[in-house]
Amino acid sequence: MLAKAARKEGAQIFEKSPVDEILTKNGKISGVKVNGQEIECEYIVLASGMWSRQIGEKAGVSIPLYPAEHFYIITEPIENLSKTLPVIRDFDNRTYIKEDAGKILVGIFEGNSIPAWDKTNKVPEDFSFGEFQENFEHFEPYLASAIKRFPVLESAGIRKFFSGPESFTPDTNTLLGEVPEVKNFFVCCGLNSIGIGSGGGVGRATAKWMMTGHINEDIFIYDIKRFQKFHSELGFIKKRITETLGDLYGMHWPFKQHKTSRNIKKLPHHENLKSFGACFGVSGGYERPMWFALDGKKTEYEYSYNFQNWYPSAEYETKNTIKNVGLFDLTPFSKFEIKSDKAHEELQKICTANIKNEPGKCVYTHMLNPDGGIETDLTVVCVDKKNFRIISSAATRERDKFHIKKHLSKDVELNDITDDLCVFGLFGPKSRNLIKTISKDNFDNDKFKFGTAKFITIEGVKIWAQRLSYVGELGYELYVEFKYAKKIYDLIINSGKDFDLSNCGMHAMDIMRMESGFLHWGHDISPEENQYQAGLSFAISSKKNVDFIGKKALEKIKKKKIKSRFAMFTLKESEPGKPLLLHDEPIYVNEKIIGRTTSGNYSFNYKKNLAFGYIESILTNDELLKKDIFIEVEKKKYRVAILLNPLKQNNYKKI
Repeated sequence: MLAKAARKEGAQIFEKSPVDEILTKNGKISGVKVNGQEIECEYIVLASGMWSRQIGEKAGVSIPLYPAEHFYIITEPIENLSKTLPVIRDFDNRTYIKEDAGKILVGIFEGNSIPAWDKTNKVPEDFSFGEFQENFEHFEPYLASAIKRFPVLESAGIRKFFSGPESFTPDTNTLLGEVPEVKNFFVCCGLNSIGIGSGGGVGRATAKWMMTGHINEDIFIYDIKRFQKFHSELGFIKKRITETLGDLYGMHWPFKQHKTSRNIKKLPHHENLKSFGACFGVSGGYERPMWFALDGKKTEYEYSYNFQNWYPSAEYETKNTIKNVGLFDLTPFSKFEIKSDKAHEELQKICTANIKNEPGKCVYTHMLNPDGGIETDLTVVCVDKKNFRIISSAATRERDKFHIKKHLSKDVELNDITDDLCVFGLFGPKSRNLIKTISKDNFDNDKFKFGTAKFITIEGVKIWAQRLSYVGELGYELYVEFKYAKKIYDLIINSGKDFDLSNCGMHAMDIMRMESGFLHWGHDISPEENQYQAGLSFAISSKKNVDFIGKKALEKIKKKKIKSRFAMFTLKESEPGKPLLLHDEPIYVNEKIIGRTTSGNYSFNYKKNLAFGYIESILTNDELLKKDIFIEVEKKKYRVAILLNPLKQNNYKKI
C-alpha cells in the first residue's frame, strides 16, 4: 500500500538490488554501490529493518537495534468465529489474540525474549520470509494464559507455529533523523513491531527533516542521537532487547528503569554511593543516584501511579539542602571544549546570548535552528583565552555535539571531554563554609561571584569550580579529573559531617529546579518552542552585533502575538502523589482545554503539587488568577492556581 502510493507520487523502487557499499566523501554521503555500479546521491535513508545495524556498522555508523525471536500460533479453523472479532490485547499476560481467516492467531510480546542468531550475531543477507525452529517450551506458558481468556483454544488444533525475527531498540522507540557520524545519512528503522501503524508518520517526519535539516517538533524520543556508540555494541544491545520487546506490553510505569545492560559506566565512587543507600538510574549511560534510601530501607523503586516510595528520601534531601548542604553527582553532564583563535567568534555565531570572552565568565544560552526553535539549552564557560567549555544535559550529549559541530567552521575542533571529568554539585546555605574547610581559596561573594568560575585546589588537586546552581541555592559545581574523584568525594563526605551534609539524588534536583522555575530541555523546551514562548528571552542578546542562527526568525516572532506561552501552576489542594503530576496532562479554564503540562512534581519545601506547561489564552496571568483553572489527571479535574513567580524567591546569587 505504501509502495503503491510512493510510486504514484513519482518514486522509483528497484527490487533485488542490494546496496553493496555506502559511499562517503569528506564525511558526507556521496553515493551508493549497487550491483557493482556506483550511483551518485546527496542523501540516503537507511530503512533496512533488522539489517540496519550491520549495514550501518560497515559505514562506521552506530545503529542500536537487534532482532529477537517473535512467536505466534494459528489454530485450525474455528466454527462460527466472527470475522469482526476485535484484536484482544492481554497486557498482563503479554498476549494478543485476533481472528485470522476463520482461525485464531495468538502472539506474544514477552519480557524474557530470545535474541535471534545468538551464535553468529548476524542477520543473513539472503534471509527473506524465513522462520526459526519451533520453541513450544518458551511459548507454552503464554498459550496457557490465552486459553483462560479464550477457552475455545483448549480444544482447537494448531495449524501453524511461527517463530521469526523482529528488531527492537534499547528503549522500544523508533530510530529517526540524521546520524552523527556521516552528514546526510538519515535513518528510519527500529519500528519495534509497529511499522505499519507508524509508517506514514515516520516517513513524513524523515522527509521534513531532510528538506530543512532540522525539525520543529518535540520528537527527541525518536532521534537516533539520543543514543551513544556503546548502545549498538553486541554486549549491550543483545541483552537489552530481551527486555524491551516485552516493554511493548509491559506497564509503562513513571520513572521506570531498565534492568538489563546496566553498570556500563560506573562512577569512581560508585561503591561509596551504594554504601550510603543510593538507588541508581541511568543517565547518559552512567549509573547515577536517583535517591538515597533512609533508615536501611530497600534501594529499589516500587512503581506506582500515585505516591512514590522515594518521596520520603526526596523530602529529606530537598529540605536538608535548603537548610544545610546537599551533595549532588552531576558527572553525566555533557562536557565539550573548543580551543581555537576563532572559538569566541564561532560561539557568538551559534549562541543567542552574548558569550563573554573573559576567563572565568559563565553564560547561560541557547542555540536555535533557523526557525527559532530551541535546539540546545546549555552554559558556555570561558576557561581561558581561546578556550571555552560547553556544559549541557546528560541525555543530549550526542545531539548537542552534533548541532554544535554542524555549525562550526571546518578548521575549528570540538572535543568531547564528558568522560574525563567527574562533577560534584555542592549546594545549600552551608556550602561555602564547608568548601572553605577543604580549600584555602577565597570563596567570599566579592571574590567569587555568581556566574563565574576559577581553578581552586583541594588536597593538592587542581579543580575547576563554577558558582552556578540548578537548584536555586548558594553553591558550586566542582569539575574533578576522574582519577581524583573518589578522593575528593571522600573528603567532602568526611568534612560535610560538621555541616549536616546529605547525599542527594536526581529526584531531589528535579523538584528543586521546579521550585526555582528552571526549565528542562526535552520536557519544558524543545525545537517546538521558542525563547519568547518559554519566557527565556533574557537569553537573547540585543547587544552583540552578530547574525546568530535563528536571529532573523526571532525578530519576526517578536513582532507577532505569542499564541502559546509557558506557565507554572500549583494544585489548590496538595498532597504527595494525589495526584501524581508528570506531563501531558490537559489544562482547562472552565470546560475548555487551553494547554498541557510539560513537567510535574511535589515540592516538600512548599507542600505543593507543582506543574509546568504551555497555555493558549488571550487572558493575562493576572486575569487567569480570577478564573477556574484545572489540570486533569486520570479523568479527574483538580483545581489549580497559576503562579506569577516561582515558589522559591531567594537571593542565592548575591549571598
